[in-house]
Amino acid sequence: MRSAAPKPVERLIEAFARLPGIGPKTASRLTYFLLRAPESESLELAEALKEMRMQTRFCSLCFNITSNDADPCLICSDKSRDSSKICLVEEPLDVLALERTGEYSGRYHVLHGALSPIEGIGPDDLRIAELIERIKEEAIMELIIATNPTLEGEATAMYIKQSLEGCKVRITRLARGLPSGGDLEYADITTLSQALQGRSEI
Repeated sequence: MRSAAPKPVERLIEAFARLPGIGPKTASRLTYFLLRAPESESLELAEALKEMRMQTRFCSLCFNITSNDADPCLICSDKSRDSSKICLVEEPLDVLALERTGEYSGRYHVLHGALSPIEGIGPDDLRIAELIERIKEEAIMELIIATNPTLEGEATAMYIKQSLEGCKVRITRLARGLPSGGDLEYADITTLSQALQGRSEI
């Protein structure tokens, strides 16, 4: 059955649908919103996408996103930050989340994913080799592993810990447990277990 939508409209719907968290219905709504919106909005979106692709790259040290004219990135080149600490994260968005806390003043290393044999993602697909090289070459005292508390995140953390055996670096993991404002009755078993194991003095 042929689609009633013109080919350019179909193409945009398909492009939106490939984005994470956007299904076919949301993709269609976004497309038809842009069709009804002033032409300037569509052109501004197109220009922003083009500018993002043309003017950004990955930092040569930490692999976070940076602009073409700032390599190393602003965090890596900031002399006031603690260069003896590296916080390991899966994605650039994780850097933004940690920076919002204002609690961390070290540097980062972005893996761009996590180990996942089911999806065919192995160590060579991530920035693990570059991390190990940084730890061996730089005066790194502590590696803070901040991968997600998922099976993939845990597997990645364990693989990196094993890969760094023999290196004189302190390896720590972000604490996990109950969220602030949460009720015990709604917490799952894993979260409660981790909260009990990670309990501290008051």
